[in-house]
Amino acid sequence: MNLKVVAAVVCSVLALPSVVAADVTYRKDIAPLLKANCAECHSGDAPTLQEFNLDPDKYVKEKVGPRNDTYENLLMLIAYPDPGAFMRRLDDGTHTADKKPGNMYKRLGENEEERQKNLATLKAWLGEGAWNMNRWVKKGDMPAITKEQLDKLVLKY
Repeated sequence: MNLKVVAAVVCSVLALPSVVAADVTYRKDIAPLLKANCAECHSGDAPTLQEFNLDPDKYVKEKVGPRNDTYENLLMLIAYPDPGAFMRRLDDGTHTADKKPGNMYKRLGENEEERQKNLATLKAWLGEGAWNMNRWVKKGDMPAITKEQLDKLVLKY
């Protein structure tokens, strides 16, 4: 990204009204956001996380991912059994060693301003300091999630 684009993104993010976790709920904010941006590949017709994990290559070729159409399905990608999966895919590159965004970040909106706004809403819903990409079990350089990290999750319904 060139300096002008970075400056524009930073200014637009700073201009966003602050999102307070207590105000963000799954029903009011997160479900509509996911329906608008993710339902094409993660709706009720998509495989469950367990089904997806049986043959991920098949589903990737079909361009579908695990369901995130209900609160319960979404929690599996955030807390257990696959903590951090949601965050790894939607991160804007801020929390990655290579600074590359997750493969689904581009789906959070039609432009960078919309993606940053939706990312801020998701982060607020998770809870302050709860955005992390750790897995249940250490994998490579990615450490296992800790109880302290799980305790930060708010996830208000």
